[in-house]
Amino acid sequence: MTVQRKLPQFLLLICVLLTMLIAAMSRAQESLRKVVSRAAPSYPELARKMHLSGKVKIEVEVNPAGAVISARMVGGNPVFEAAAIQAVKQWKFEAAPTSTKGVITLEFADQ
Repeated sequence: MTVQRKLPQFLLLICVLLTMLIAAMSRAQESLRKVVSRAAPSYPELARKMHLSGKVKIEVEVNPAGAVISARMVGGNPVFEAAAIQAVKQWKFEAAPTSTKGVITLEFADQ
């Protein structure tokens, strides 16, 4: 196969990859919805006794009406997991045409 034949195939592959990248970026931006109301997490007693602080990342799925339908920890200290998930499940987001997913970061400071 000559270089002239390979070049169109290579350009087609690049176009397909760029299209996939743009679609993925669009989906990522769709998952960012404005928070309408939020509940603050309670500071766990164990964390208080241990003087712990830190950030927790929670992946949430939000239904079209804006309610959180699932939440799971994807990063952070497990001591804060239950409090973070309990708080985030009470959050409300702006309405959207479809369900979306995103990651929320909550910060816990030593109290």
